[in-house]
Amino acid sequence: MSQHDRELERRARELFLRASQDVDPAMSGRLRAARRSALSRPHASAARRLLLPAGAFAVLALASLIVWQPGGSPPSPASIGAAVESDPNDLPPDADSADPALYKDLQFYSWLAYNDTKSPSRK
Repeated sequence: MSQHDRELERRARELFLRASQDVDPAMSGRLRAARRSALSRPHASAARRLLLPAGAFAVLALASLIVWQPGGSPPSPASIGAAVESDPNDLPPDADSADPALYKDLQFYSWLAYNDTKSPSRK
């Protein structure tokens, strides 16, 4: 410890002792009771001590899931703009360029579209 630190500690101790002599007995009793209640409180449970590391792990897992996208890189802004401009009801120009699974249940999709437009007041 340096000389300056020792001097600061000595002055702080003197100030504390002078101030503690001026405390009235009622306030002194309240301070002692508060000290006893603070010291008698139970320590933090093991569950509370595990919350911080568990929370950090959850945030790390969520961030890694957001960053890592299965199936390739994120779409480019040009492809997003083209997808927004096209009509979502457009059919592909020919069957060779479309996924064959889309044509598997074509009758069901036709029925679904027909029934969906017939009853717009479903609640």
